[in-house]
Amino acid sequence: MRADTIIYNIKTLYTPHRSLLHRGTEMSQLEVVPGAFIAIKDGKILDYGQGNYSKYIQDNTYFHNAENNIVIPGLIDSHTHLVHAGTREKEFRKKLQGISYLDILKKGGGILSTVQATRQASHQELFDKAVRSLNEMLLFGVTTIEAKSGYGLNTETELKILEVMRDLQDNHPMTISTTYLGAHAIPHEYKDDHTGYVDQIIHDLPIIKSHNLAESVDVFCEDGAFTIDETRRILEEAAKYGYHIRVHADEMEPMGGAGLAVEMNASSADHLMMASDEDIKKLAKSKTVANLLPGTSFYLGKDYADARKMIDAGCIVSISSDYNPGSSPSENFQLTMQLAANKLRMTPYEVLVASTINPAYSLGLKERIGSIARGKNADLVILNAPNLDYILYHYGVNHTKDVFKNGKLVVKDREVV
Repeated sequence: MRADTIIYNIKTLYTPHRSLLHRGTEMSQLEVVPGAFIAIKDGKILDYGQGNYSKYIQDNTYFHNAENNIVIPGLIDSHTHLVHAGTREKEFRKKLQGISYLDILKKGGGILSTVQATRQASHQELFDKAVRSLNEMLLFGVTTIEAKSGYGLNTETELKILEVMRDLQDNHPMTISTTYLGAHAIPHEYKDDHTGYVDQIIHDLPIIKSHNLAESVDVFCEDGAFTIDETRRILEEAAKYGYHIRVHADEMEPMGGAGLAVEMNASSADHLMMASDEDIKKLAKSKTVANLLPGTSFYLGKDYADARKMIDAGCIVSISSDYNPGSSPSENFQLTMQLAANKLRMTPYEVLVASTINPAYSLGLKERIGSIARGKNADLVILNAPNLDYILYHYGVNHTKDVFKNGKLVVKDREVV
């Protein structure tokens, strides 16, 4: 079989192993191939490795020179709040003055201020803003994201957000895994009727499913948001309709959200800065991914999740940006990786696994993306760096040179094409 594209002159190729479930010590195992090539056919990886690639050449093969740079799989950001209107820099001074995130929320700010702006925004306005963010993410080497709704908090606007995500998937090269997060906060109109709002969320589950607008359901299980019992009720109903389950867990208080995620067989438990030792042990014995969001800790000045304890216990760990307008307003996923190394004390190999194959696993996509392997989608990043360690050592800058998505060159010389 002949190749459409051959990437050659790769200094070193780094990829997680396809066959491993990467938990604990397995997160430190990578396939490292110096002097590599990658042959691509019909958007998928035909072959890769060292040696002669001449047998894959045909008359119209496109040759792409990696220029002695390194190559990794396309990065996967498995926790974002992509679609929203407005910004929240007006709250920035309050944050610097020590006013807590939850206190800002209780006074009608935070999530609720973004809800107001998002309800007022048109479909096109939300779409255009999200495209700009997706392009920024792509420039940093991200080729797949998970995107949550949650800035509507009523049926009409939640559907609008999910419809924007559907249109983005149809019109942008990025792969978008969609999540319904109606349980992001209690809207103003239900402030004295939490049960009534939980009822509304449950009522909307079959509507969203019938329009095929979301693959997963998430709940912000936190003091001031949704209790353990409310979270369980929503997720039990979501499971009945075939949704995958995700949980915002133990971000600010040790409420036992991680343990509930394991109980519910959730795809991921996210945040986990305050997760108890008992719940970490439960995660380690489960297939629920511990999805850590160091950018949120950095921005809010909070404690970081104990990644070392989780990895050493045997958890499946991933990292994500938590891109959102209030607690992590940055599309720079490479900064997320650098924080994981410098603040979570993860090794470069662990960081790459946590940015590729483990989030692919949590999204149910590990057979298609997350590693460089024959037959998988050709989602690839060429990084202007001498080795993997360098992109974590030299922080705060973009190391991306080129990006391929499904075998198509979508970023060339740090420009979207």
